[in-house]
Amino acid sequence: MAPRRAQNYDDYGSAVQQIILSGSDADFLDHLIPVLKDATATKRATMLTQNLSQYAEDREVEIERIGLTKHEEFLGSVNQLQHVREGTVALTTEILKLNQSIQASTEKLAEQKQALVNTRAVRENISDVSDALKESLKILHAVNNAHELIRRKKYYGALKSLDDMQNEFLIPTLQNKYATQHKLADLIQKSIPSSQKTISEAVMSDLNTWLFRIRETSQFLGEVAFYHTEMRRAKQRERVEKDEFLNHFKLNSAIELVFDEKEEFDVLDNEEVQVDFTPLFEALHIHDALGQTEKFRNDYAATRRQQKELLIPTMVSLTTDDDTSLSSLLEGIAGFAIIEKATMRRAPQLRSSVDVEELWDSMCSAAISLTTKALGEVSNAEILLKIKGVIALFIQTMEGWGYSVSRLDEFLVELFDKYAELLKRRFSEDFQEIVSTDDYMPMAINSKEEYEKVVNVSWFSQDMDINELKFPCVLPFSQMYPLCCIDIRNFLNQFYFFSDDHFQHPTKIDETLRKSLDELLTEKVCKSLVERLSSQYLGQIVQILINLEHFETACQELEQLLIRARSSSSAGGLLTLAATEQFRENKKTAEKRIFELVNSKIDDLVETAEYDWTAYNTPSEPSNYMQTLTRYLSNIMNSTLLGLPREIKELIYFDALSHAANKVLALPLSNDVKKINPNGVSALAKDVQHLTDFVDGLENGFMLRSNLDELEQTIQLLQSENTDEFFDISTRNKKYGRVHAMNGPILLEKYVTL
Repeated sequence: MAPRRAQNYDDYGSAVQQIILSGSDADFLDHLIPVLKDATATKRATMLTQNLSQYAEDREVEIERIGLTKHEEFLGSVNQLQHVREGTVALTTEILKLNQSIQASTEKLAEQKQALVNTRAVRENISDVSDALKESLKILHAVNNAHELIRRKKYYGALKSLDDMQNEFLIPTLQNKYATQHKLADLIQKSIPSSQKTISEAVMSDLNTWLFRIRETSQFLGEVAFYHTEMRRAKQRERVEKDEFLNHFKLNSAIELVFDEKEEFDVLDNEEVQVDFTPLFEALHIHDALGQTEKFRNDYAATRRQQKELLIPTMVSLTTDDDTSLSSLLEGIAGFAIIEKATMRRAPQLRSSVDVEELWDSMCSAAISLTTKALGEVSNAEILLKIKGVIALFIQTMEGWGYSVSRLDEFLVELFDKYAELLKRRFSEDFQEIVSTDDYMPMAINSKEEYEKVVNVSWFSQDMDINELKFPCVLPFSQMYPLCCIDIRNFLNQFYFFSDDHFQHPTKIDETLRKSLDELLTEKVCKSLVERLSSQYLGQIVQILINLEHFETACQELEQLLIRARSSSSAGGLLTLAATEQFRENKKTAEKRIFELVNSKIDDLVETAEYDWTAYNTPSEPSNYMQTLTRYLSNIMNSTLLGLPREIKELIYFDALSHAANKVLALPLSNDVKKINPNGVSALAKDVQHLTDFVDGLENGFMLRSNLDELEQTIQLLQSENTDEFFDISTRNKKYGRVHAMNGPILLEKYVTL
């Protein structure tokens, strides 16, 4: 028997040995199954069959050999072998059947195993896919959450969600190139800038909506701010009424702000208007998170500049209250500037003081330019006063917000110059009309009430107590004086109205008022009165003189009034009006004109004298011209000149009598008079005596009598029995000292006795 070799299923000789030597069917199958179990079982079965046949042949050869030597044993063995062979054939048949059965089972098992393997692979794939889907779902959930936050306008949350998604999911996934969701992560990573842009655009959309609402709200915000400033003005006036010392502290001063801090008022958040800066802060925060702060600043600045341009109209109306009015423009600018200042304080990184001041200066310049252009159509000072009030309210409001108002203050000076010019023009016309329409008669007063009104508006003091006056009465000045006084007071008030509430140049008002008042009184009143002195009506000239006298007094009172009213910043010392001296000087002009008219009348009367210097009889009464002359002088003294001051009346009388004496004396001295006899001298003496008696009957006649000394002494010389005394200097000085040294001899030469 050949030695046993190690088991090798490719060596079927050993396998046959193990199969043949199996002690039982179980062992037989245990050795047979491994040989036939894999996919090449059919080939192995064939080879096994061949080996078994070879084994059988070998056994036959061996049997034959044994049979030749041991015949009986051989025959027995043959028989035995025959049985074995039969068994082998049967076994072979059974093996073949079993092989077919095993082959079928093996194929089915292989199919099942392959199916199992496939199933496990699918399950693993499914598990991997499930894990990948879970991870992908997390990413997609984060993306959806970010977009949901965008939809709900929670932009910073959306941005934070995208950032968290990147850090937690996308970056780790992208770093692992073999990750299942790598492509998805890459796709979403590439979409993040688009999502960030969407957030940025959504934020800017909300911000633009906010900016639009802010622009629409600006005017109303400015209106509320103006109203609050007006309320502060009213409170400050109440404080000044209680304590005049507070008048030294203007609106927005530290003292006023201390008083006003008890009642805090937020212009941006009150019952009327609420400005929510949340959209702005959110947009700033989002762009800061996106690293786009500088771009956002530039975009926001450009938008505000555009809104500023939309705020400024092409023109303004200074006479209407609609949307094109100056107040509407200034309210809009105020609201815009307040929001800018509030933005700068809340977000200094967004709006710098340079940006805000640049817009402020631009808006102020535009408002001033539009107003200046529209001023050309304004001819009413009250409109300018209203404009000044609106601008002053604007200045005080914005000054409280820390804006520079120096340019606006300068514009108020320009506005004041225009205002002063319009006032002067209007009052010039008023004065001109008053002077031209006056009746130049003493003003009649019918009642106590009327008298009080006139006295209250005029600079006039009556010597008598009002209770002693009897009405109707007559005041010395004509109606033009109180009317002018009313206009002067109105003029003063109108000027000082401009300084109410806010005007930083009180010295300008003081100086302009003085010059304007001087010009009005000098050019429109005094000059107009002087022009009327050319009148031939003595009563009008006298009334002009009286009016000039009262205007001089009024100017002196005005000087004191202006000193008291001028601001503390004005230079101290005396204040004089040129008009005062003008009225004073032109009083003399009026007096001269009265002298001219009175003397002209005297000349006319004396020219009517008809002396018969060589008459045969002595007249029994004074000449008609002399009676008319004295009657004229008496009448004007008791009527026309009655309202003049006493010293002026005495001066006029003095000059009139002096002139009358000279004119009477000139009659006999005339070259036409060749001879004078005693009767002619008597006629002249009677007229002189009549004139002397008239003067003696006047108040202070003894003072006026000196004007007739030369005339009386001349009559005495002609009637003297010793005319030679005149040529004796010592005697002449005693008796005829007033007689002219040349006139005496001339008259004595003409004198002839009867």
